[in-house]
Amino acid sequence: MDIRTLGIDDLELICRHREAMFQDAGRSDDVLLPMTENFREWVRPRLLDGSYFGYVILDDGTPVAGIGLMLIDWPPHPEHPWHDKRGYVLNVFVEPDYRKRGLARELMKLAEAEFVARGVCFAVLHATEKGRPLYQGLGWSSTTEMAKTLPL
Repeated sequence: MDIRTLGIDDLELICRHREAMFQDAGRSDDVLLPMTENFREWVRPRLLDGSYFGYVILDDGTPVAGIGLMLIDWPPHPEHPWHDKRGYVLNVFVEPDYRKRGLARELMKLAEAEFVARGVCFAVLHATEKGRPLYQGLGWSSTTEMAKTLPL
């Protein structure tokens, strides 16, 4: 298996992985299709300017797993009182035939190392129920974050 960084040529792969990740979490196509369409337009310029970055694992040239990463502006906080950025992990996905082989764990280790290399000491992610045991096993913990969808 090979690992490489994401690039603009991975746009459709990233979109496919994101949609499949949410399908695995039980989301319906009536929500996912417009989300993917809008996500594609959102992520394209970020791939080009490098503000969305990450890794893909390939098996004989075929992408089988990927992870997206971002740095987000965040005011100094008790968890990172001297820093104004957080790492953000998103779109962790492993193709079904490649699961339970440690690929997501490898991607998470790469993500943590990338954040440290970029001077970020605190990172967050939103876990699906399937992903939660992996993240907890790597030392990630739940936070006090809450969410609410607001009407437009």
